[in-house]
Amino acid sequence: MNIRTNVKTVGVLGTGTMGSGIAQTFAAAGRAVLMYDALPGAVDKALTTIKKSLDKFVEKEKLTAAAAEATKKNLSAAGLNDMARVDLVVEAVFEDVNVKRELYQQLAKIMPADVVLASNTSSISVSQLGALSGRPEQFIGMHFFNPVPMMKLVEVVVGLKTAEPVVEFISNLSKELGKTPLRVKDHPGFVSNRVLMPLINEGIAVYADGVADPATIDEVMKLGCAHTMGPLATADLIGLDVCLNIMEVLHRDLGEDRYRPHPVLRTMVRAGLLGRKTGRGFFDYSAK
Repeated sequence: MNIRTNVKTVGVLGTGTMGSGIAQTFAAAGRAVLMYDALPGAVDKALTTIKKSLDKFVEKEKLTAAAAEATKKNLSAAGLNDMARVDLVVEAVFEDVNVKRELYQQLAKIMPADVVLASNTSSISVSQLGALSGRPEQFIGMHFFNPVPMMKLVEVVVGLKTAEPVVEFISNLSKELGKTPLRVKDHPGFVSNRVLMPLINEGIAVYADGVADPATIDEVMKLGCAHTMGPLATADLIGLDVCLNIMEVLHRDLGEDRYRPHPVLRTMVRAGLLGRKTGRGFFDYSAK
């Protein structure tokens, strides 16, 4: 199989929390990154967020000013047609099969035949998305974790038709980014979310039952179970809307009640209390 493995330019599609973090990570590793988002103003917002993040790293002496500037220079806004000149595309758009299908249909007319398409999907079948992409052998899951620049893990999700050279390529590339790639089979929730989402759901149930407040629930899990972050703060970090979406996929595909989203989660999402990104979820971030 002929695939492009010398990655100098990366296309990142979707510039929300995950897409921005992925773009920053590739840029910090010396790759030119072309950022695309269908939502007007989203790329500019993402670039501003990334620059603030880099400035904080410099302020905390975790990054030199020169390295931060070099990273910033590697980032630029792009149109979808610019994906004709990239060596890899990483898709991080909203977790909706229809949204991804439409994007992949457009990409099929633009991307060179030897370019790998990786998805940051956290719950949707990689085999299904690979089929929708029209290039299932060159399609793979590259599941990063939030915050992407800090978190070391990349779940390398192998679809039923993903070619072995593509798995090797993405695993090696992840290491070049300073990440630890762990190979998993295509399955609803993969490893991380299949284990994490029931924990978050049960944390919400404990809160809803009035057993303890969010801070106490999280402290119990941190001090008693050695978790670095409690389940409710983790849900706020991920985004409660994202958690709900993942749980709905797991419940649908696995058919088990432990994945049924708690009604309190649905209510909070409907109220727009989505966690850190809206300033309030189970905790209040408005003053931070």
